Amino acid sequence: MATENKDQEPETASAALADGMHFVGNTEGFRIDLDAEESVGGVGAGPQPPRLLLQALAGCTAMDVISILRKKRQQVSGLSVEVQGSRADQHPRVYTRIEVLYRVRGQHVDPQAVARAIELSVTRYCPVIAMLGKVAEVTTSYEVEEETELKSVR
Repeated sequence: MATENKDQEPETASAALADGMHFVGNTEGFRIDLDAEESVGGVGAGPQPPRLLLQALAGCTAMDVISILRKKRQQVSGLSVEVQGSRADQHPRVYTRIEVLYRVRGQHVDPQAVARAIELSVTRYCPVIAMLGKVAEVTTSYEVEEETELKSVR
């Protein structure tokens, strides 16, 4: 069971009202605009906060997978991760199902290496999947696209 790291400084984020339902978020000096659905006064000034969870999951697992594939010396020239989430009908409308699709591009990329990198991200490294997996079913799939000429991504 994981325990709190008492030596680590707490991580912080903030959100300040800009106008209507538009908030400006700040995380470690990085700004992100947030907004609500139009039906409750949003004007499309930014993503709705729950959708940032899907973005966080995509970024978290993508970083894990590319790092692991590089350590396995896979010749990867591209990686994209698409996440789709389905939410409950009743409030608080949490995500109940999340589907993650990994698209890997490169030369002679071993599908077993991709599967193992994803497995490690899901079971060991990605804290976002670990948290969301407590309330939602998270499923993964992947596609490997062979490239004839390698374009290195570092």
